[in-house]
Amino acid sequence: MMESPAPLPGPPDRRPPEYPPAGAIRTPPAYRIADAVSEAVIYFMVLFGPWAFGATQNWSIWTLNIAAYLLGGLLVTKWIIRLRTGYRPARWGQSETGESVPGALDIGLAGRRWTAERRATTLLAALTVALLTYCFASAWNARAVYSFTESTFKYFDCIPWLPHSYDRDSSWFAFWTYLGMALAFWAARDWLLARTARERRMKRELPPTTPGLTAGEWVAQLPDRLRRLLWLLCVNGGLVGLEGILQRLSGVDKLLWLAQPRFNDTADTQFGPYAYRANAAQYLNLIWPVCLGFWWSLRRWERQSSRVSRRAGSSPHVVLVPCAILMAISPVISTTRGGAAVAALQLLAVLAVLTFADRRGRWLRHLATLAVFALSIGLGFYLGWSKFEERLANGTRDVSSGRADIYRNSVQMARDFPVFGSGPGSFPALYQLYRHDFNQDWEAYLHNDWMQTVVTFGGIGSAMVLLALLLAPAHWFLHRGIPVPWVMMATIWIAMSGCLLHAFFDFPFQIYSIAFLFLLLACVSFSARRA
Repeated sequence: MMESPAPLPGPPDRRPPEYPPAGAIRTPPAYRIADAVSEAVIYFMVLFGPWAFGATQNWSIWTLNIAAYLLGGLLVTKWIIRLRTGYRPARWGQSETGESVPGALDIGLAGRRWTAERRATTLLAALTVALLTYCFASAWNARAVYSFTESTFKYFDCIPWLPHSYDRDSSWFAFWTYLGMALAFWAARDWLLARTARERRMKRELPPTTPGLTAGEWVAQLPDRLRRLLWLLCVNGGLVGLEGILQRLSGVDKLLWLAQPRFNDTADTQFGPYAYRANAAQYLNLIWPVCLGFWWSLRRWERQSSRVSRRAGSSPHVVLVPCAILMAISPVISTTRGGAAVAALQLLAVLAVLTFADRRGRWLRHLATLAVFALSIGLGFYLGWSKFEERLANGTRDVSSGRADIYRNSVQMARDFPVFGSGPGSFPALYQLYRHDFNQDWEAYLHNDWMQTVVTFGGIGSAMVLLALLLAPAHWFLHRGIPVPWVMMATIWIAMSGCLLHAFFDFPFQIYSIAFLFLLLACVSFSARRA
């Protein structure tokens, strides 16, 4: 009997490779190390910024820039590991069947389908690249450079239909700073979206029909990584507020009792590690509303903890209340009019949110919440009202003598550079040319970050910045990301809105530690979804 001939070789299999579901491959050791180092660098930036005198000097700014570049390098390393090994980390909001975009450019896009979340992420990534390219073009295609030592401009030929700067050196410095912040933003988002080993284990152990869990997901107090980050922010902010209060009461005119700044060299103009008291108020106003929202979230979990076993004392959320009080009263004690006004508006907004969230609770709980806020207000006025009252009495004269002139001069600057602006970071060099007389002060900041953005970035750049700002809160209404309760997210938005409001009459976004903290909260907002 003859054997049948062997089949002829057919065409090679052209089917796309099937990637294993998320979490199916054991985490590579190199990836685990890169992820752990990323967390440590993020924590370092959170702690270093305010205590390095607000990160206002070149040495502190470059320290944070290098840390941000390291975060970017670690992010690229994790992308390469995912591409070479096929490893796909388990993420919040990601199904177990593998709906993540594989490969080196996997930054947490959920789903092969062109979902709304993927559109938003792609658009924000494109805006990030566009803004960095805009800044790079302004510096590379510079029209002039200003020498502060020689007090002269040196002019160059430039391509007029491309963005161009009138102070090349300042624009290069701004570009490298913005590049670091962009890398830190995307690296922090990649780190936040990943589930910890404990969360992956709990998700496997609990059945899909566990009461109180949405779509079979195990949702703890908050995701582990977000919870650790919020603890660090709140406790560190409380310590900054406490140090500022003690330093103000002692009357010492040295920052951290160590260094006397060149400007604002009196005790009443400083607060804590910040040489400008308003910057300290802006930093703390970005944290204490979040601190109260975090406290509410942990307290809510305590009341519902009978559904899931937990260790006794695992949520010492009572510590967050004194931290929030120290930060909330600091703007009044620092005698910052704008900071106190913003804090008052934030206080009303947070009180309304917490009262509405506990609208079905007992009246004693509402009374306790009101008592905490009353204590905060009373303590702040008791410690700082005498000097704060003097500042209020002199407010009209201060505005009419200084900032009104800056605003009038900046209007003409905006008219002269309507499309591309004068170049990122170029305001200090150019402002001298727009003073009505030489008796006016030569200001380094416009005291209105919105207007300064229009002056330096022009209409095109300002539109991209505004669109990026609007995308951050929009992500929470989508269906992918880390689960965050609405109260927690509302307090984050209140904190960010207060900073944006303060930017209408001051310069919070010119200070690295404040800008980085704002971007970190925006990163949380852009990584979150409704819990």
